Amino acid sequence: MSALRLEELSAATIVAVNQLGLKPGQEQFVTPVSYAAAAAVTPAHTAWQRVVLDGDRVVGFVHGNFDPDAPQEEFRAALWRINVDADAQGKGVGTFAVNALIEEARRRGVDHLTVLWERGEDGPEEFFLHIGFKPVDETPYGEVIGVIDLSE
Repeated sequence: MSALRLEELSAATIVAVNQLGLKPGQEQFVTPVSYAAAAAVTPAHTAWQRVVLDGDRVVGFVHGNFDPDAPQEEFRAALWRINVDADAQGKGVGTFAVNALIEEARRRGVDHLTVLWERGEDGPEEFFLHIGFKPVDETPYGEVIGVIDLSE
C-alpha cells in the first residue's frame, strides 16, 4: 500500500464506496440494528464521513457521528461504520481510518468514542478490541457497546 489519505465523501467517491467488497461471512456485520434505527432520527450535520484512498483507489470508508445532544450516550460521539475493501483488509486501512476519527474526536474535545458491534465468527470484534475499544454494555438488540477513552 502506498501512503493512505482521507477525503470527504463526495459524489465522485460514493459509487466506489458502495462497491467496496467484503470477505465471505462479513455481510451480516455491516450495520448493527441500533445504528439503522438511530440513523432515521439523526441530523445529517452531525456526520463525519471520510473515504480512505490508496493512491487513487478507494479502499475504505469511515463514518463517525458527533451529536452532543443525542438522547442516548452511545450515539453522542461514535464510530458508526467502518468498511474496508476485502482486498485491503489486514493492511492497516481500518486502523488508519479509525485513528483519523479518533483525532477528529480529540480535536472536538471529545473524551471518549463509542462503537457498536455484533459478536460472531467473521465479525469485527477482534479489530475493535485491537484498536483499544473495551466492551462496557449491550444494546437491547444484543450488540456490544464498546468505548475507547481518549483522555489517556
